[in-house]
Amino acid sequence: MARAAWTDKVLQLLGRMNNFYSAGSCRASCLRFEISGLHVGWIQTQVASLLSRYPGVFTLTHGGAVELHSSLDSYRKRSEAVDAVLRAVRQEDSVRCLRGWRDEKFPVMPKFSDAPLMWMERAATSLFGVKRYGVHINGYIVSEAGDVFMWLARRAATKPTYPGRLDNLVAGGLAARVGIRHTVIKECQEEACIPADLAETARPVGSVSYTYEDDEGVFPESQFVFDLRLPVGFKPRIGDGEVQDFCLLPVSEVKELLATDEFKPNSALVVLDFLIRHSFIDPDTEPFYQDFVAALHHGL
Repeated sequence: MARAAWTDKVLQLLGRMNNFYSAGSCRASCLRFEISGLHVGWIQTQVASLLSRYPGVFTLTHGGAVELHSSLDSYRKRSEAVDAVLRAVRQEDSVRCLRGWRDEKFPVMPKFSDAPLMWMERAATSLFGVKRYGVHINGYIVSEAGDVFMWLARRAATKPTYPGRLDNLVAGGLAARVGIRHTVIKECQEEACIPADLAETARPVGSVSYTYEDDEGVFPESQFVFDLRLPVGFKPRIGDGEVQDFCLLPVSEVKELLATDEFKPNSALVVLDFLIRHSFIDPDTEPFYQDFVAALHHGL
């Protein structure tokens, strides 16, 4: 693919993954989601209308916010009250994202460094526009000749989101009260049968952040990124069924695939970050180098 065409495709991808900041997005009409006066998310107007049916849990303020009721003054009370509402709404089968209920508890807080104020069912987080965190691991090898190859996962056809798409070698959401390194090791073992002693060599190399909206709500996400250099002879194996296959590709081919629809979009961003950090994209030859970097770190 010609360089200009590749760049254009990648810019389009970055634009889609940050469309919450684009002109015409729902951001201007969203209400702030607040807990004890702290801003923790964004709620679309139709969701706010639905939540107004539960005045004992949610309060709509004159200042353009949806707050948790003041009586919900602890982590447990907030979590349990919101969960009860979500389970009731789920029974109505009127909210699409709740059909993908996962029984996974995600933490809710203004910033990652803050103490969580409550937990929330993962499938519901987009309704409240609360930031979700995860880990993504770039698995790669370096041949004796010095060439770099990346291990990629092909998502199972049964996955509810992006079935059959290419993914990072390992990735997973960061559940409430579970550590980052623990999640890396657990996901490596479960998804790719990578032994703990090898998974522990994964290096934290930063994060990738973006915010997009779609018909299921607002998705502010931040992925903690790790690089895992694997032995040349190592082959990941299918573990928990989240993946249907693994493939080892030269980094030049992986780069070209970023400009196609083969990748799960947020995983494509993690790969783009890898290519930049390992100098496979050069600022002397890529005129939109800084645009790439900025769009990979566009936090809430």
